[in-house]
Amino acid sequence: MKFESIAIKNETQQNLKKLLELTLPNDSLLLLMHGSPDPDAIASAMALRELLSRTKGLSKCVFAATEPFRRQQNKELDQAMRLNIRLLSQVDAKDYRLIALVDAQPSFFGDQRQMIKPTIVFDHHPRTNDWQAELTDIRPHYGALSTVLTEYLLCAHIRIPRNLHTALLYGIKTDTDNFDRETLAEDIRAYTYHTRSANMRLIRRIELNQTPLSYLKYFDHAFHTMKHYRGRRVGFLGHVESPDVCVQVADFYLRLIGTYYVVVAGIVNDKLIIIFRSDGYRQDCGALAQNACGLIGQGGGHRSAARIEIALEALETELKGDLSPQSVDHFLHQCLKKSRLAKKDPTTTAEKEKT
Repeated sequence: MKFESIAIKNETQQNLKKLLELTLPNDSLLLLMHGSPDPDAIASAMALRELLSRTKGLSKCVFAATEPFRRQQNKELDQAMRLNIRLLSQVDAKDYRLIALVDAQPSFFGDQRQMIKPTIVFDHHPRTNDWQAELTDIRPHYGALSTVLTEYLLCAHIRIPRNLHTALLYGIKTDTDNFDRETLAEDIRAYTYHTRSANMRLIRRIELNQTPLSYLKYFDHAFHTMKHYRGRRVGFLGHVESPDVCVQVADFYLRLIGTYYVVVAGIVNDKLIIIFRSDGYRQDCGALAQNACGLIGQGGGHRSAARIEIALEALETELKGDLSPQSVDHFLHQCLKKSRLAKKDPTTTAEKEKT
């Protein structure tokens, strides 16, 4: 089945049928995102709300996330779309018959997992751990979840309003990093489809406001402390105000000539956040992140972008109580060294040390 050059997969048709069977007329829906909401998660949640409200009707629907906005652009998108995304701590999940995880999986929620029993899970990250939901659609080969939800809207013959066209286009644009990251033809087709109706001026206005003035000191710190060798840049920023600091610094330094992967870490509250970025050609960030820190941290990602979070308590145990910048920096380099050894030889580092 095709709609305006966008192929609607059998998987989408079957899951749409199941989704509509799960939803009662005038149902209640909690749209839940993990972490600080990004454009792809926001747009996908908007699409799911539009689909169910137009086909079944919703008596009550709320957008929620586990963390507040960090990036100014994402806050501006929320305001422009008039969504009023709330913190999960401010919402009683029991008030909603349907809970949909968007751009997330139950395993992402750590200690909060026992409180959250999703009916629906939509994601485009590789599946992690063991969990169940009545409807699951995970497509790790897609560059953006917004592409998947575009297929659902077209399959259900929903007339997409301009603000949703805008959000979905922006979701695809940001999660594929303007198609520099892993991208399928489906992502390109969906992006092209949305360009006909999206508010491109709004997107441009949002994109121009990226870096808060307070972040400049972190770029300066990275410039003076980041280690650089053989195309790899690794740096620890110390305590930072937001995980987005690490993201922006990593994205910036990846653009420097002669750099093919960057690892930037910072402490945010009670976690060490490690951001991995690569050119996607010589280094697989997702594999690098898992091999480097997967045993004591949670997270993952794609070939050109990944993220690991390590509880400070676990890190302190690993470093025997020494959380000094020198100790954490050494920890990062040792983890990356082990990852490179694991890549060269399937024998684990632990096994090598026994021999």
